[in-house]
Amino acid sequence: MAKKPAQRKNAKISKTAIRTRLVEAAKAAQKKAYCPYSRYPVGAAVLMDSGRIYTGCNVENASFGLAICAERVAIFKAVSHGEKKIKALCVAAKSAKPCGACRQVIIEFAPKDAEMIYVDWQPLERKQKITFTTAGKMLPNAFDPSEAGL
Repeated sequence: MAKKPAQRKNAKISKTAIRTRLVEAAKAAQKKAYCPYSRYPVGAAVLMDSGRIYTGCNVENASFGLAICAERVAIFKAVSHGEKKIKALCVAAKSAKPCGACRQVIIEFAPKDAEMIYVDWQPLERKQKITFTTAGKMLPNAFDPSEAGL
């Protein structure tokens, strides 16, 4: 009788499973948001080329210009750990979409085909709508450092 092949520890995880992990991580990060001024909590989760997921939430400040978005928190955490390439990013909030500054930071670290996931998440109503796109579609005609010779 033939033996079943042993499952490898590093077996590929399905795209659906990765998306689910990102969505759940972004929702969990949203709960940690510090947003006493806008009352607009946002969570983000970024999957890097290494396979590791980093999370972030928006952090506001009484001096409004010093606030930072969840997407940039997650990306900067990844970069501070030596990561440089985004495979996918998920943002969770009511009417979730990255701002212009976040889109430019994403373009710095993501190839144009990197998956972007927007979760329009309204936890009190237990409703969510998920939209999938790519970094290139999210910011067409972006200032791309590689194209600029930088």
